[in-house]
Amino acid sequence: MIASVRGRVLSVGLDHAVVEVGGVGLAVHAAPATLATLRRGEEAQLATSLVVREDSLTLFGFADTEARELFVLLQTVSGIGPRLALAILAVLEPDKLRQAVAEGNLTVLTQVPGVGRKSAERMVIELRDKIGAAPAQAGGEPAADGRRVRAEVCEALTGLGFPAKQAERAVDAVLAEDGQPDTSAVLRRALAALGRKR
Repeated sequence: MIASVRGRVLSVGLDHAVVEVGGVGLAVHAAPATLATLRRGEEAQLATSLVVREDSLTLFGFADTEARELFVLLQTVSGIGPRLALAILAVLEPDKLRQAVAEGNLTVLTQVPGVGRKSAERMVIELRDKIGAAPAQAGGEPAADGRRVRAEVCEALTGLGFPAKQAERAVDAVLAEDGQPDTSAVLRRALAALGRKR
């Protein structure tokens, strides 16, 4: 198994990036939030999972090993393949996914396109004992979390070509509506808002 790749980013598309490793360009499929952190021409390191089929070898990339492990675990559920597993992780952050499964929250799980009520029920039944609940947040620094998320999302948006000021305004508007520091959720909502303005 190819557990990780590190190399120069040759290109970033809507659903994959090409990373040069030892002179070979590897197509790595990833969620939008992960792709948004990559910069063409810069070095990147991704945790990866290689999915082998009769007619294809497909490499999936993740920002960290936790997301990769959840990706592999999701595919143990009947009816969930690699594409749907990646879609689930694109919509639900690891902690939110763990919490939804632990609580049997079908409403959250069915927010993912392609996951119906039956699929969500199977996820809860088959993963509840394996996945573990998200650790409770220690009474900490919500303001610091908000600043970190703001900085990460602004950087991702400017990396995608949006002007810095426009990106900051979109992120601030999202954070004003919902102060919960969830990087991928803020990024998705900011992208949606910026898309409407174009």
